[in-house]
Amino acid sequence: MDLAALPYPIIQAPMAGGPSTAALTAAVSGAGGLGCLAGGYRATPDVEADIAAVRARTDAPFGVNLFVPSPEPPDLTAVETYAARLRGEAERSGVELGVPADDDDEWGEKLDLVVAERVPVVSFTFGLPSPEVIERVRGGGSYVLVTVTTPDEAEAAHEAGADALVAQGIEAGGHRGGFTDDAGDFGLLTLLRLTLRRTPLPVVAAGGIADGAGVAAVLAAGAVAAQLGTAFLRTPEAGTNPAHREALGTYDRTAVTRAFTGRRARGLANRFLRDHTDEAPMAYPQVHQLTAPLRAAARKAGDPEMINLWAGQAYPLTEEVPAAELVHRLGTEAREALDRAARRGPTH
Repeated sequence: MDLAALPYPIIQAPMAGGPSTAALTAAVSGAGGLGCLAGGYRATPDVEADIAAVRARTDAPFGVNLFVPSPEPPDLTAVETYAARLRGEAERSGVELGVPADDDDEWGEKLDLVVAERVPVVSFTFGLPSPEVIERVRGGGSYVLVTVTTPDEAEAAHEAGADALVAQGIEAGGHRGGFTDDAGDFGLLTLLRLTLRRTPLPVVAAGGIADGAGVAAVLAAGAVAAQLGTAFLRTPEAGTNPAHREALGTYDRTAVTRAFTGRRARGLANRFLRDHTDEAPMAYPQVHQLTAPLRAAARKAGDPEMINLWAGQAYPLTEEVPAAELVHRLGTEAREALDRAARRGPTH
């Protein structure tokens, strides 16, 4: 896989929890970008079905993203304290809080799957796989991407054998994808430039990109492609909850929080985020499991104030447009922006 050979330098970010679908992935890949399935939170047979569904729709390359299990033990006392704080929320919602437990998100089974299926691109988030895992996945024919949020993480991923990096700036929506939950808060442009100085690997830029000019900016700064997630949330192919779709056009800001999952993530600043961010402990996936029934009830009720409304800082730029059309538009706008910038350069 050569990311530089994509017809359009557009990668659709894997968005776990519903927004990423086989239809969205196939539409983006079929249009000349790289669509990615979210393996996180999905049972292994469901991921297998998603892979088959993408292949039934397109012969183009696509990716699958996996969560690397966290080696950090949670503070269970802090989790219980947070649970006590949320019991009033549960009573008002008419549900019981979830039961926190250790969970590796079927890590071993999903690794077996992507190797057996020879998925063209496999990306990793929330940690650095061992060199042995990376070599095994590459041996199955996959191109390996590792998500990084600091230059030190980028260097470690290079040493572990990654083929390319996804540099995720603090502007990005959804979870911080670095190796630990307290990694640095680098803006994308700074992270991109520092990463390119530290490693020779191709770098995909992610975070706060939602239009063609944004894509052009990171390409000019050295990225091989731009990864966009929030920009695809309002496409008809995305599995975005209706309340989430509507909120993208009405909320006025985003913030980073651990309130919903115990791991830092950027979302629209709704009531639950505002009320609980300061007390939420660093405990993923325990807090994710604890709040899951609250979020499920809110989605069913269409209540955006209790849902994790993940969104990047550029969310006001999102539009309701088919995914393939969006890929073509982003690519065309990026080319035009780069041409304009070139014309403004030195003439001699």
